[in-house]
Amino acid sequence: MKTVVLDLDGTMYRGSQIIQSAKEFIDYCLENKIPFIFLTNNAMRTRAQNVKHMLDMGYSGISSEQFFNSAMAACAYAKKQYSIKRAVYLGKDGLKEAMELSSIEYDPKHPQAVFVGLNKEATYQDYSQYLAYLLKGAKLIGTNKDRILASPKGFEIGNGSIVKMFEYASNQISPDIGKPATPILDLCLDHFELDRNDILLVGDNLETDIKLGQNANIETVFVQTGVHTKEDIKRLNIHPTYVIDHLMELPALIFDHNNDTI
Repeated sequence: MKTVVLDLDGTMYRGSQIIQSAKEFIDYCLENKIPFIFLTNNAMRTRAQNVKHMLDMGYSGISSEQFFNSAMAACAYAKKQYSIKRAVYLGKDGLKEAMELSSIEYDPKHPQAVFVGLNKEATYQDYSQYLAYLLKGAKLIGTNKDRILASPKGFEIGNGSIVKMFEYASNQISPDIGKPATPILDLCLDHFELDRNDILLVGDNLETDIKLGQNANIETVFVQTGVHTKEDIKRLNIHPTYVIDHLMELPALIFDHNNDTI
């Protein structure tokens, strides 16, 4: 049986508003013992904060061990590729937790790297402070390169736009780790001891979720509850394996008429 790998914002909820069909799908998975995990570019929340955010909306049966985010991927990547042991971060609790999980010491005196995750309260002075570390030789590592984020009022600046600012100012290029780049998927699979053939990737964003699946050559399910609609498929030339209107159409894909998994 394949593990369903689910995006969060736009797939499970919109901001703080639950997507009812997504809750019904999670309940279906729990009842039918279908394994599922969450893979997100959002590096702001800790795993426990993600659980609380979803439980407060009405979800149940979710644990912190089911989450893997771009902050965790960035820290694992930094240790593996650059042997980073000391760093600072521009971000929220999710990045702090990821550094702790990876045993990377927070060291504002001699950082080897600057992790950049979204912090909506960051100021011009904050950006200048972290630029100073980069100009002294610290490695720039962005958690993800999302240009914009969907919000209840439209769109907001994404972390990728902040990373791009630091790239320009520091004359460095951050490694590409978050969706749609494949490192986040490979590190997630390592974390959960899964293989690419063991998963079904589900998301609402063609440019991140579905593009990741396309890059990794794995099966994808595009759900039209978030950023994009099926009209965007041809325009963006990003083609999912399956297209559904809402997640309760997914059980029919998971099980065929003989009750076998796809």
